[in-house]
Amino acid sequence: MENVVELKNVTKKFKDFSVKNIDLQVKQGFVTGFIGGNGAGKSTSIKMMMNLLRPDEGEIKVFGLDYMTHEKEIKERIGFVYDGNVFFEGLNLKDIRRIVSPAYKQWDDTLFYQYIEKFELPVNKSIKTFSKGMQMKASLAIALSHHAELIIMDEPTAGLDPIFRRELLDLLQELMIDGNRSIFFSTHITTDLDRIADFIALIQGGELIFSKSIHEVSDNYALVKGGTDLLDRDTEKAFVHIHRASTGFEALTDNIQAVKNTFGDTVLMERASLEDIMYYLKGGIHHDKFNQT
Repeated sequence: MENVVELKNVTKKFKDFSVKNIDLQVKQGFVTGFIGGNGAGKSTSIKMMMNLLRPDEGEIKVFGLDYMTHEKEIKERIGFVYDGNVFFEGLNLKDIRRIVSPAYKQWDDTLFYQYIEKFELPVNKSIKTFSKGMQMKASLAIALSHHAELIIMDEPTAGLDPIFRRELLDLLQELMIDGNRSIFFSTHITTDLDRIADFIALIQGGELIFSKSIHEVSDNYALVKGGTDLLDRDTEKAFVHIHRASTGFEALTDNIQAVKNTFGDTVLMERASLEDIMYYLKGGIHHDKFNQT
């Protein structure tokens, strides 16, 4: 399985925040979801993938190439979809096509107009008249019109209504059918990724917590519920994080078999969603009714 992006021991330090020792691979032909709360380091990592920020330490390769010697070649093969409009608001799509198309050797006018028609976008109206969803569609149409092999999306569904979000996810699934395109999808709306992601990478506080296939996540993580009388220093070792309440405990495990061996049928186990995993690994307080251990 080939990697289209590789980050090896990548670190970027700021005055009050750092992204530290990131080892991350984006597999060719798959959707990789990049999750984490606001300020976790997602956008910083993406900017380094795009060579908009240079890492202080570590190595980044895209399509097996480095930016020092192959920047133009790499960026020809990437399509970037932002959260919001990045074009001058007075321009219309015809203006944008005229400005952007010469930058790409593989630009395909026929494809561009096919996507404009598919997305029902007006070509003569200025971008400032577009809704947020239309702006996102415009960015995606441009990204796809130069036959980009890697689509990088930074919070593309933030602020979109649920119906449009679902339409976008269906479209992304269509784009993946031929197996030649890869998508790197950064979001804090984890329910989107439950539907389309093949791999999940979780970043918190500038550190990569894990990078696993969606099947590994599903197989390894679970929510466990039971009576607090079952908990002691030894049995608690089966959990990543525990919340206690007067009615019992709820905990996250990353070792389902260990829970089965320890507790048998005395606890209830449920599938942990990506949101559950992100929340519990951060160790927050749950609706004020739990006391953090």
